[in-house]
Amino acid sequence: MSADAPSRDNEAQDLTSLGIGLLASHRDAARAAEDLLRQRYTFAADAKAQSLVALGGDGFMLHTLHRMLAGEGPHLPVFGMNRGTIGFLMNEWRLDGLAERIAAAKAIRVAPLEMKAATVGGQTFTHAAINEVSLLRETRQTAKIEVLVNGHVVMPELVCDGVLVATPAGSTAYNLSAHGPILPLQAKMLALTPISPFRPRRWSGAILPDENAVCFRVLEPENRPVSAVADQIEVRDVAKVEIRLDRERSLTLLFDPEHALDERIAMEQFIT
Repeated sequence: MSADAPSRDNEAQDLTSLGIGLLASHRDAARAAEDLLRQRYTFAADAKAQSLVALGGDGFMLHTLHRMLAGEGPHLPVFGMNRGTIGFLMNEWRLDGLAERIAAAKAIRVAPLEMKAATVGGQTFTHAAINEVSLLRETRQTAKIEVLVNGHVVMPELVCDGVLVATPAGSTAYNLSAHGPILPLQAKMLALTPISPFRPRRWSGAILPDENAVCFRVLEPENRPVSAVADQIEVRDVAKVEIRLDRERSLTLLFDPEHALDERIAMEQFIT
């Protein structure tokens, strides 16, 4: 019998009384894992779930959390199991002992960023970001962006491919690829990181207290168009973008104690 096959002694263990629900991405590996879990356990219906098991990768975890932020159901703790690629926000996939793992899990609270983006055409959009809000040039021409912190101009003109604000949870994602700092989860800081800066060439970004509000004003937006992206949600042709941390809508992720998110983020500093 394979390690993933359900044993007869443990078939259909009832998790409904514990309020544990189940979600899976559309990918084959996640669907196959879902089939195995449903052979082994009985899960709570969506309306009665008090916590969720999410099967997929980091993208599916972000999708699940964004649905909660959009008001599609209550903010429930989520225990992810990796059926994707990197799985930084996920736990290891295992079939056995699911109820025990969730009972022993370490709860990590993450607060999203709120992005308010005003377009050149006068429209305003508000979106949440768990990892980062990034501004990106839309054409071959570099972007020119004025940077303000708490209403004060701290950089009159940043000439770049883009710029981003990242949370500690997102500091090991796009922010790290753009040579931004890794922020410990308890740091109560935000990373302000340029993307391929041309002027000032040697500016590597800043670390800001997370109560600070950041504003980007796009200079020459008609000639040098810029898009704003909150995680995967894009607003094109922006003129002004305001970003702040939204603690009132914090979310809870559940991790096996030996692989908790705060420890993973700290250990990323030693990966070469």
